[in-house]
Amino acid sequence: MNTKIELEKFAQHIEERTIRGIATGTAALIRSGAIEIGSQLPSVRELAEILGVSPATVSAAWSQLRKQKVIAGTGRNGVWVCGNKLNPHPVRFERIGNFGKHIIADLMLSVPDPQLLPNLAQPLLQGIQVDNLNSYQREPIVPQLEEAVSQSWPYQAAAFLAADGGFDGMHSTLQTLIEPGSVVAIEDPTAARLLDMLDNINAQVVPIACDDEGPLPYVLAEALHKKPAAFIYQPRTHSATGNSVSEQRWQELARLLENTSTLIVEDDGIGELSRHPVYSLGSRFPDRTIHVRSFSKAYGPDLRLAVLSGPKEMIRQIQSFRNFGAGWSSRILQQALAWLLTDAETQQRLEEARVIYAQRRESLRLALANRGLHLAEKDGLSLWLPVPSEQFALITLAARGIAVLPGERCRIGGQQHIRVSTSILLPEQVDTIADALIIAVSGI
Repeated sequence: MNTKIELEKFAQHIEERTIRGIATGTAALIRSGAIEIGSQLPSVRELAEILGVSPATVSAAWSQLRKQKVIAGTGRNGVWVCGNKLNPHPVRFERIGNFGKHIIADLMLSVPDPQLLPNLAQPLLQGIQVDNLNSYQREPIVPQLEEAVSQSWPYQAAAFLAADGGFDGMHSTLQTLIEPGSVVAIEDPTAARLLDMLDNINAQVVPIACDDEGPLPYVLAEALHKKPAAFIYQPRTHSATGNSVSEQRWQELARLLENTSTLIVEDDGIGELSRHPVYSLGSRFPDRTIHVRSFSKAYGPDLRLAVLSGPKEMIRQIQSFRNFGAGWSSRILQQALAWLLTDAETQQRLEEARVIYAQRRESLRLALANRGLHLAEKDGLSLWLPVPSEQFALITLAARGIAVLPGERCRIGGQQHIRVSTSILLPEQVDTIADALIIAVSGI
């Protein structure tokens, strides 16, 4: 059988001539054994011609399979089959990994300190008093929680929806409102799991560089020429860099987005642990802004709660998508969170937690400054350190019993960094960790 006949037979099995159709059709042939591991696939140009689609469509399909480790290779050397299991999974998030038992300071994840979280005994007792307990009614959010979050929401939202944590809210939003293969502008760096989610829908990601005040306007302006379906950013304390969008930057971003139809998705992941106000674009564009606030870091990850706001029709669509799975978030947990949000003692402890987290971050920042490495005073649960080589930094720190997050998990391009969590940093660790970080950032 010559190459032409093999190409034609291959094309006959691709029924849907779209990015997703080509990718899933090819994967089905590989799984069934019709295409064996090690086989070379048709070139992008040849397959595009016989399918009657653009080369960009085939290239995007190959990119989707390449991300799932089903195919490998590119360019003149061709593309070949290297696996037979199409198993979507969050590659960046899962690659965070385990550095081994010798690690004495695990500073990879910016997680809340359990000692600074509220006691859930009383709020859970309040939770079981919620209306419609054990009902299968799929209400978007319990009235008590909607009323409680409305008090501090950054704009007058048309509709609210409870989700099982911030990333569940973001995942539901992206899966529902963004078509596979769409152009999406997202700040760079960002949360690793958001990049995994965009990979999963085969989005064409356009990175938006940032400075201390948030996404750079001139970079966003350039990206808007590509007519992105969505713009995703963190409106206050950034989970990696600690930057926070200023009021002036918010106004500049609003002017740029004024004459577009781009969906705006705001990921407020640190939520109420942030020391900064939220300047939400929802106050300017309520008809196309989805604002997602997580309550995990401030009130506890096992509450598994976030709240989304947006226009009624978009929130209805997201709620409808959730019917594929859980359908609704636990009313008990929603009622418990509503109680926490309105309890004076809890709010006082939350303010104390903000101060302690800031002190921990500042103690490491000052220790580095005393050793000649000067970083800006910011907010958040981590430090974002530029390094000549992420690999060298990781190996150097691991050898000293310290694990940090490589910046590649969070960034699309740009300079190499490491993220060092400070949220559970012990005072007696500060000098040892600062000494190791100085060596790591030297690259020598």
